[in-house]
Amino acid sequence: MEETKRSTEVCLTFPPKVISPGLATILVEKDKDEQLMTYSGPRLHCQMVVIFVLTQIIHSLLKKLGLPLFISQILAGILLSPMLFSDRHSLVNISEDSVSVLGTVGALGFVFFLFLSGVKMDLSLTLKSGKKAICIGLLTVVVPLIFCMTTIKNLHPEGNEFSNKSFFLAVTYSGTSFPVIHSLLSELKILNSELGRLGLSAALIGDIVTLVLTVFSLWVKTGIEKGIEEALMDVGLALLFIVIVVFVLRPVMKWMVKRTPEAGQIKDMCFFIVVLAFMMSPRFTKLFRVYFLFGPFILGLAVPDGPPLGSALVEKLDPIISGLFLPIFATTCGLRFDPSYFKDSTKFAYHQAIGAVVTLLIKFVVSLLVPLLCKMPTRDSFALAFIMISKGIVEMGSYSIMNDSRVISEDIFTHMTIVIILVASIVPILVKKLYDPSRKYLCFQKRTIMNSKLNQELRLISCVHVPSNVSSIINLFNASCLIRDSSIALDVLHLVKLSGRATPLFIAHHKQKKTQPNKSYSENVVLAFEQFERDNREAVSVNVFTAVSPPNLMYEDICNLAMDRLTSFIILPFHRRWYIDGSIESEDQTIRSLNFDILERAPCSIGILVEGRRNLKGSNVRDPLASNNSSSYNIAVIFMGGQDDREALALAKRISQDKNVSLTVIHFKAANSLGPILTENDRMLDDAMLSDIKQSKCLTYIEKQVKDGPETSNYLRSIVEDYQLIIVGRRYKRENPQTSGLQEWCEFQEIGIIGDLLSSADFIGKYSLLIVQQQQQRTT
Repeated sequence: MEETKRSTEVCLTFPPKVISPGLATILVEKDKDEQLMTYSGPRLHCQMVVIFVLTQIIHSLLKKLGLPLFISQILAGILLSPMLFSDRHSLVNISEDSVSVLGTVGALGFVFFLFLSGVKMDLSLTLKSGKKAICIGLLTVVVPLIFCMTTIKNLHPEGNEFSNKSFFLAVTYSGTSFPVIHSLLSELKILNSELGRLGLSAALIGDIVTLVLTVFSLWVKTGIEKGIEEALMDVGLALLFIVIVVFVLRPVMKWMVKRTPEAGQIKDMCFFIVVLAFMMSPRFTKLFRVYFLFGPFILGLAVPDGPPLGSALVEKLDPIISGLFLPIFATTCGLRFDPSYFKDSTKFAYHQAIGAVVTLLIKFVVSLLVPLLCKMPTRDSFALAFIMISKGIVEMGSYSIMNDSRVISEDIFTHMTIVIILVASIVPILVKKLYDPSRKYLCFQKRTIMNSKLNQELRLISCVHVPSNVSSIINLFNASCLIRDSSIALDVLHLVKLSGRATPLFIAHHKQKKTQPNKSYSENVVLAFEQFERDNREAVSVNVFTAVSPPNLMYEDICNLAMDRLTSFIILPFHRRWYIDGSIESEDQTIRSLNFDILERAPCSIGILVEGRRNLKGSNVRDPLASNNSSSYNIAVIFMGGQDDREALALAKRISQDKNVSLTVIHFKAANSLGPILTENDRMLDDAMLSDIKQSKCLTYIEKQVKDGPETSNYLRSIVEDYQLIIVGRRYKRENPQTSGLQEWCEFQEIGIIGDLLSSADFIGKYSLLIVQQQQQRTT
């Protein structure tokens, strides 16, 4: 008698045998009598925990080698596959049912990933791509495809290229995946670099060409198998689907964006409507005979990128997709891997594997030759070639889905898995060895204020994160009383967090072109500095730029601009601001990390501006914009010796040339000979600068002898309220008798011991601080 089974049959299905098109479906057969599901939920949960723990262990072991997290997830799946664990009762063993359930969850994550990839992509950038990016993107897909088809045709002359799926597979071998390359560049932290931007542009072109060729191969296959009428019907329905998405759904989403207040968040209702449209897109792809993975991707492309809608979708969905569902999908791809098929491969599978390897080699050669012909450095060309052949989760997911839907056999899937693992493991290591964007910051030319002549134009960069930074910078320059004889070329860089889009932007705001409020990230910044330039005509020239990039890579934009503009000094806002009563108004650790990155890499001198608890000018000082009457601005320089202090003094001398600026130099000298002694070269340079100061009648020189740090602190506390701006050197990792005992109380290393002391809550003054670091000369 047949035993009654209480079992839950779970299977992963994809087109053409698909019930809910586009997404994996779970078929649950319940017991007719008790209607109960007997599949062990707790066991599945334990297996998911094992997957995550094993993934993290493998990733921590491979992280030192520079391998991506994706490889760790695949290897975790391989280690959990039946190849190693065959005990049915083992907790680690993953049964077919659990593989199907996990695969279903992962497949949902993969489709979400494709949707978010479309959201992040900006197709308008294809029109702005240079000839180099277009050539690389186009040739690295078409030329390898031709060689691949030629190789497979010679090895396997039987059958039609479209009927036996050879052309379709050749497109997958030669194709370029924008999400994979974007992920690689992000992991290597070169997304903002010159090479990274070129790679992204070429990848975007290549991805579009790959998509067109894939759709073309499916239409030709349909025409051969079902007739030309069916193929034309598919073409017509696919075009109709695109028209509906572009001319119906996209305008609706743009209307949602327009109804959102400026700098506001998208309404939850609008957010859920877009998510619902995504969930329904696989059903629509079946109605319009579009390949089910293309539907969510095309819908994602229709979503307006960036804030508020695109950024909301990415910020809310990406953490759970990238952190939970996608790792499960990658692991289940590894669970499907069975090396036994590698030994028992058919001749057709071997020919496909050879074609894939040939395609990879030709793609590398083409990606190398095109940049070399464009006069690109050899090391950068090799790095770009490796970037363009990279493989990742998109290729792995595509082959896994084709394997489940019986488009490719198990042996082909095994070969492709090995190729993807090898390429994805080797490429990041080689790119990291070949390309180091910080090399170009090794500047042998001195770009400091000390080396700038007083009557020569001084080139500066001021960074802006939030609107309050604008007034801080303008107040700083107003306090310096700009004059024509010592003009300033000011480049303002508005830094915006990259959100809801994949490609970084660098925008130069031209004065002759009217800024469009609905397209500009920096409208108010541009208007404020244009007014500032008009108020200081012939004394200052202003250019405003906007950089939209990931926070951890913003230093690339700042350093690149400093290199291009031959800048001598960069002004960075401090990450913390205070209210008048001394309480903290705002604090951003991302800005602090960025400041550290700039201090380590900048090709010129740097200043960190710590805004006081009120405006830069004291209450006894009138705003020069409101009155033409002369006012005195009291500026103090704290001098103890060393290159940073000399740079601070040079800056103070530069901005104090106007008679309305009162400059005081406070020289702290050790009352004893304890502690480290300056080098002879530093001592000579200090004496040379101070001799000019002592002889000058336009400023005040105060020499103060102190025994230790507490005495220095007490003296500073007694005089700080007399000044509106205090300039100090950073003097990083340099402690002398004048600061002894203060190092252990230093909270913010980026502004040095004295800067940290003056910015602490113990000092009640209403002054602003400018902490200066002279250009660091690096030769390696």
